[in-house]
Amino acid sequence: MSDVIISAENVGKSYILDHRGAGAGGYRKFSDTLIHTAKAPLRWLKTGNGEQRTGNSREEFWALKDVSFEIKRGEVVGIIGRNGAGKSTLLKILSRITEPTKGRITLDGRVASLLEVGTGFHPELSGRENIYLNGAILGMRKEEIRSKFDEIVAFAEIERFLDTPVKRYSSGMYVRLAFAVAAHLEPEILIVDEVLAVGDQRFQQKCIGKMNDVASGGRTVLLVSHNMAVISSLCEKALLLSAGRTQGFGASSDILKLYAAAPEAEAASAARICRRIDSSVEITALSCAPETVQSGDEMQMVLEMEASKETQIDELCLLIYHSSSQRVGIIDLRQSDGPYPMNPVKPAQWKIKIPSIALVEGEYSIGLYCRTPESRGDHYDLRTFSVMSGMSSSLALPYSAEHRGYLEFTYNFSHTY
Repeated sequence: MSDVIISAENVGKSYILDHRGAGAGGYRKFSDTLIHTAKAPLRWLKTGNGEQRTGNSREEFWALKDVSFEIKRGEVVGIIGRNGAGKSTLLKILSRITEPTKGRITLDGRVASLLEVGTGFHPELSGRENIYLNGAILGMRKEEIRSKFDEIVAFAEIERFLDTPVKRYSSGMYVRLAFAVAAHLEPEILIVDEVLAVGDQRFQQKCIGKMNDVASGGRTVLLVSHNMAVISSLCEKALLLSAGRTQGFGASSDILKLYAAAPEAEAASAARICRRIDSSVEITALSCAPETVQSGDEMQMVLEMEASKETQIDELCLLIYHSSSQRVGIIDLRQSDGPYPMNPVKPAQWKIKIPSIALVEGEYSIGLYCRTPESRGDHYDLRTFSVMSGMSSSLALPYSAEHRGYLEFTYNFSHTY
């Protein structure tokens, strides 16, 4: 039996986009549609096919193009890329929700997918009934489902609502039950999209632990996430997509470095923001380079602010927050010789170089404290960045990030008997 459980050969998926020209008005009311239909016989006489020549056009859009890879049994593979890269389209093809336009996908085993919230559930059925429904779809016998039933319910933490129709569930309850069903019904291939972001942090950690258990049991896991720390810690391999094409496939550490080295123009576009401080001052850009950094490595940040009139910034600090919303540090940008003058002629720019990011792996966000003559206060979630573990693989298996706090100290130690 081959070790390859998933094979993709030159897979492509295209969609047809309709562009209505000015003659069509772009958008038609219901009354316009009725008139258009009533005049169809006359158009047949004029054009021979009943279509009105209005400058409408159709465009073929390739969401995926020439994507090829092979995944072996028991591998945990992360699929990464910026928004619109084609990640969700690829998962829908692998889950057999949609077919590729070209190429071939080969799957050797049962597939359980956790994609959009509520996918695979019948809203009118209860949680109990949906567990049995999903098991039946996977080809499991009733006895097999019954043997896993208590584990699923305990993991999902929905005992009180087990006999309630799932249409009354919150998004978090949906996700908890959907993941529990997908992970516990023992598919050979488990596919998980970014939908886990809906759950709280404790449940996310619980899911990550379960995915580790699934992989250690010899089953294959595909995970789409924008959380590079999760990809780094959980996945041995990664697939990088950009504009529907494969940019890299291999060891996750190598692919994450490739992803972090984004083109300057793309990074500059992502850095643009617009956050007003007061009536005349606003933040116009904040960038991090790289956006995914290894603990202990260098990081640079660039902050830009503009003013519509002569004013000043009296105090300025960048604020660093962990994804748990805990502030882990600040970057104090106050200067000893007084406030920063601001004018409408030229934007003000601050360049910050951090020689060593001493943070435990995880997701972090950057906020700003600013005081001007008009206002003072904190401004949250201006930019996010990811920290990957900097620990050497030669060390003993490190404690998980949740037990190590937020700071990664550099140290040496000795021991005597």
